[in-house]
Amino acid sequence: MSVYRILLEKILLPLGDVLFKTNYIQNLKKYRKLLNASESELKILEKNQLHDILKHAVEETTFYKNIELRGNDPYQWIQTFPIMDKKSVNAHLNELLTKPKEKLIASKSSGSSGVQTTVYMNQKEVSSLRALQTLFWETSGFEIGDPIIQTGINPNRIFIKKVKDFFFRTYYFTAFDSSENSVLKALNKVKNKKTVLVGYASSLNFFAETAAKNNLSIQLKSVVSLGDKLYAHYRKNLESAFKCKVFDTYGSSEGFLMGFQYDIDFLYHFNPQTYIELLNDEGFPVEDGTIGHVVVTRLDGYSMPLIRYKLGDLAIKLPRNEYPHFRKLAFPVFKQIVGRNTDIVKTPGGKVLVVHFFTGIFEHFQEIEQYRILQYKLDELKIEIIKGSKFTDEIFENLKKVVSEKINDAEMKLTFEFVSYIPATNSGKPEIVKTFL
Repeated sequence: MSVYRILLEKILLPLGDVLFKTNYIQNLKKYRKLLNASESELKILEKNQLHDILKHAVEETTFYKNIELRGNDPYQWIQTFPIMDKKSVNAHLNELLTKPKEKLIASKSSGSSGVQTTVYMNQKEVSSLRALQTLFWETSGFEIGDPIIQTGINPNRIFIKKVKDFFFRTYYFTAFDSSENSVLKALNKVKNKKTVLVGYASSLNFFAETAAKNNLSIQLKSVVSLGDKLYAHYRKNLESAFKCKVFDTYGSSEGFLMGFQYDIDFLYHFNPQTYIELLNDEGFPVEDGTIGHVVVTRLDGYSMPLIRYKLGDLAIKLPRNEYPHFRKLAFPVFKQIVGRNTDIVKTPGGKVLVVHFFTGIFEHFQEIEQYRILQYKLDELKIEIIKGSKFTDEIFENLKKVVSEKINDAEMKLTFEFVSYIPATNSGKPEIVKTFL
């Protein structure tokens, strides 16, 4: 263990927990121990936590107060809870809260489905997520104190995040607007260093393509993919460019950290944090090995219980008789995560715009109910819009101006069309980006 890691884990991070009234280190230690837990121990923990969160939701929220919990089996209880989606959560937000909003921290979903959701957590629930995210990174070989390049969608880092970036030696790179020069600048900062690259799969692939194009010889410690789909050719490009293993993760910004890769090609499901049901179109469980809608319950989200939340993804659980015999962990295993097919848009000037480029714009236009980006030609984008009740000509003019300025490519032609319907993808998500190139 390096001196810097000891300094962080033994002094600086515990001090931060005291100052900010969080429990990051406590949770990280707890989660690390769970990597050694048996299957029966994990199942007992899942059941107990499911019991507690369902009981809490019925007793403390107005939305669930009329649900009657019969018997003592939480797996039977949860069948009586309604399945929620983004729109229903938005519609019943205040009824789901157990504490006043002003005492909680708002977290918005990325909006990559075209519909954005806001959830609320307290400081300890946020720090619990950060600890679990650290654990997912550690299973890829990361150690606290290792330098990180992290791609994300928020270029404006608030003070506490800037402090975190400093102590965690993080170079934060916005995936909001990737260009070859900016990627080269980031990569040149970590030449010959044991660095971990973390971020959206599509933006990470652009890093790999840029490194290969410019004949950069860089060996990273590992690459951690999150946020959108890690295609097979993305993984191949990253492993070739950075001479290291690539690890996929599965989560959502509503507070769910569900899957991670470690020693096998499949993703483990971290069931102490989430209870996951895979359901058919009628809302009934599918058999393992069969594709189903991901419906998830957060087991430690007491400020705003999210129970049976339909993400809009599809997934398949690995049948037990297909579990790898040599696997090192006892967690349940996903066979496949489906549905996060977020296409990328390329501009005539050479920019690569991931789906989060557009969600970062449209999240500021709440008067728009839904939208879709269509690219038929390299120099042409069509933007379909479903107007909300408060949409005005002034808002429309501002939107056109912002989109044009953010893309910042004179050769890109923009057209807008108002529509009443936007079709969903095969995964059930509303389509947000589709290219025909």
